[in-house]
Amino acid sequence: MPKIEPFEKHRDRYENWFERNRYAYLSELEAVKKLLPKKGKGAEIGVGTGRFAAPLGIKLGVEPSKAMAEIARTRGIEVIEGTAENLPFEEDSMDYLLMVTTICFVDDPEKALKEAYRVLKPGGALIIGFVDRNSPIGRFYEEHKNESVFYKEARFFSTEELLELLKKVGFREFEIVQTLFHRLNEIKSVEPVKPGYGEGSFVVIKAVK
Repeated sequence: MPKIEPFEKHRDRYENWFERNRYAYLSELEAVKKLLPKKGKGAEIGVGTGRFAAPLGIKLGVEPSKAMAEIARTRGIEVIEGTAENLPFEEDSMDYLLMVTTICFVDDPEKALKEAYRVLKPGGALIIGFVDRNSPIGRFYEEHKNESVFYKEARFFSTEELLELLKKVGFREFEIVQTLFHRLNEIKSVEPVKPGYGEGSFVVIKAVK
C-alpha cells in the first residue's frame, strides 16, 4: 500500500512546509534544475502538489494521493493516479523522469527504479532528489521521524545506497549535485549548488539508461 494517508490528511501542513522553509525549497529547486534535461517528454513520479513540476515546466505527473493531486491540477499539471512501482506509461516512452523526496516513501524502491528504467527511452535520464540519510538534516529527520506525520513511515537512503540500487537496476553515467549546507532553521537565503555529495543534505542524482 502506498504511504499516502498522511498526505491525504495533512495536505495543508505539507504545503505550509514550502512557505516556512522557502529558501530551502528554492535551493532544492535550483539543484534539480541543474540536472533536469531542458527538452524532451518527461513526467514527475510522486508529483505531490506540483511544487517541483510546476516551476520546472513539467506538465505530467503520477501521484497516488487524491488530495495532493487536486492541488497539482490547479497548478496546471495533468496528474495520473498511480504509484512508482506500476507506472502508467509504455516502455521506452519517456526522455526523462523526476522523483523528488519520493524514493523514501515507496513500498519497493528497487521495483520503482526498475519501472523508471522500463519507461525511459535508451539514453533517457532519471533524476532523483532526496535528503541524504548521512547528512545533518537526514540525521535530524531520522532521529525525530516518530514526531513527524510524514516521515514516520519513511525509509531514508544514503547517496551510496541509492547509487548501488541504481547500478543494480542497470543505470549508468551518474551526475550528482548537492545543496542545503545548513540546518533548515538556519537557511535564510538560497544556498549554492555544488557538484558531488557528502556536504549538502539535499542530493540530486542524474542516472542514464
